[in-house]
Amino acid sequence: MSSFIEKFPGIGLAAGLAIPAWLVGSYFPIVGSPVIGILLGLILSFWKRPAVWHPGVVFTSKKVLQYAIILMGFGLNLFDILHVGGQTLLLMIFTLTAAFLGAYLAGKLLRTEGRTTTLIAVGTAICGGSAIAAAAPVIRAKDEEVAHAISTIFLFNVIAAFLFPFLGHLFGMSNDQFGLWAGTAINDTSSVVAAGYTYSHDAGNLAVIVKLTRTLMIIPVTLALAFIFARKSSGQAGSYRFSKIFPWFVLGFAAASVMTTVFSLPQGLTDALTVTGKYMMVMAMVCIGLNTNFVKLLKNGIRPIFLGLICWIVLAIVSLFVQHWLF
Repeated sequence: MSSFIEKFPGIGLAAGLAIPAWLVGSYFPIVGSPVIGILLGLILSFWKRPAVWHPGVVFTSKKVLQYAIILMGFGLNLFDILHVGGQTLLLMIFTLTAAFLGAYLAGKLLRTEGRTTTLIAVGTAICGGSAIAAAAPVIRAKDEEVAHAISTIFLFNVIAAFLFPFLGHLFGMSNDQFGLWAGTAINDTSSVVAAGYTYSHDAGNLAVIVKLTRTLMIIPVTLALAFIFARKSSGQAGSYRFSKIFPWFVLGFAAASVMTTVFSLPQGLTDALTVTGKYMMVMAMVCIGLNTNFVKLLKNGIRPIFLGLICWIVLAIVSLFVQHWLF
């Protein structure tokens, strides 16, 4: 109880600051509330806040973020995506592999920090900010590294929302072709929705389903990252307890998805839980911004942007190539 009382001021600060970020993000869905939240936090990071807020700010940026990921699982109905997911599984395997391999090689070339490279790869390959949020605590990423990754993914989300429909028409793509492309090659759900429905209603429907299928890849990828980074940090196999580093919140995410599917939870309830999770994620993004050194972020920001650009181009090209080959 005393621990919660200690954290309460900082949690309250995060909840209050998330309100304007949430409202602004609702008016500009392509940008999104999480990005607005982290930008607001970065602006306020220059403010020397009272020490009483520090424990809650740290707690929100770490633990509340994990609880948010769990609640987001209630928005995924497995039956809705199994059909499309089965058809596009091979396409996703190729695109995920290309994104991670491209990020690894580009990261070596650009000499970006390993955790930043991983976060940008995860955000590009899976689902933008949500995947970054899920991977960050697993690989013990610093707030500056999370801020780098989020801002990089945001930049290419905005570009994709406008560029992809233009390229789709230029290439003469069908609704199904564009829906598959947008669903596998655009990072964030909001940008997938914007680009897909700008192209056509049918393309938008397919793009969203494919995107939700990609989101499920958070589970195996996060588990794999937990194992890989644990072995790296331990120095040798068997010298660490896997249960200690296991990302239990990912199982919560999976369990929430299963509950929605098996028990046919009311739409109103799942919507409420998902919205709560999204709001908690905005709270966490605000706190990540508050804990970030803005000057350092700007000084080292160009290399992550180049890394994100390379990953994005590789993902888009491989998605088109494999789609042409398979379909």
